[in-house]
Amino acid sequence: MIRLGVNIDHIATIRQARRGIEPDPVHAAVLAELGGADGITVHLREDRRHIQDRDVFILRETVKVGLNLEMACNDEIVNIALRVKPDMCTLVPEKREELTTEGGLNVRDHFDTVARTVDILMNNGIDVSIFIDPDEFQIDKAYETGAKFIEIHTGKYADSYGKDEELSELKKIDIASRHAKEIGFVVNAGHGLNYKNVSKIASMTCFHEFNIGHSIVSRAVLVGMEEAVREMKSIMLNASIGDNKRW
Repeated sequence: MIRLGVNIDHIATIRQARRGIEPDPVHAAVLAELGGADGITVHLREDRRHIQDRDVFILRETVKVGLNLEMACNDEIVNIALRVKPDMCTLVPEKREELTTEGGLNVRDHFDTVARTVDILMNNGIDVSIFIDPDEFQIDKAYETGAKFIEIHTGKYADSYGKDEELSELKKIDIASRHAKEIGFVVNAGHGLNYKNVSKIASMTCFHEFNIGHSIVSRAVLVGMEEAVREMKSIMLNASIGDNKRW
């Protein structure tokens, strides 16, 4: 059954707008769990623009479902991860000037660094996923690092314009997810997924989990976190048990 990981970064974004104490991402995580979240995801960025070190340590103590820490291959963040011991670390690219993660990790050009980070984390009992574009060559290089999980970047699909572009991106994701599963990855997906576009991805057969944040937090502003999570999970589950021909 398809799983939902709820990214609560943008709860912290609201808090950091005033550099105050509310809303607290830890409270949001509890409500997300009550709404049916199967995991909680946070991205501890090098510039600490939203999630702070304190958040990650407290979440480790309070989250009852799995905790997924998104992170760059940065020694400082790796050391924090080794202290926190999340259930999973997802390796992502990171640029200070970007509004949000803009694409998948280029494993080919940074293989040694990525493989070293994977090795350190896995040797300390932490599962590792690599956030990557739907590109078979990059997926193969990611497999060579020893990671067991992959998260396919769905941003280009989410931003696609018109039916032809959308169909092209869906085909890339479908082919990539099938390839990743065939070579042995547990396949996740995320970025830009929302209440309107998630069904077409959820109807594909290879995915284990979706990580969704901004859309759920946006909906939670209006209906509350529990209901926002409940609605998203319902859409995903309905699509995943459908006829798998939604696109």
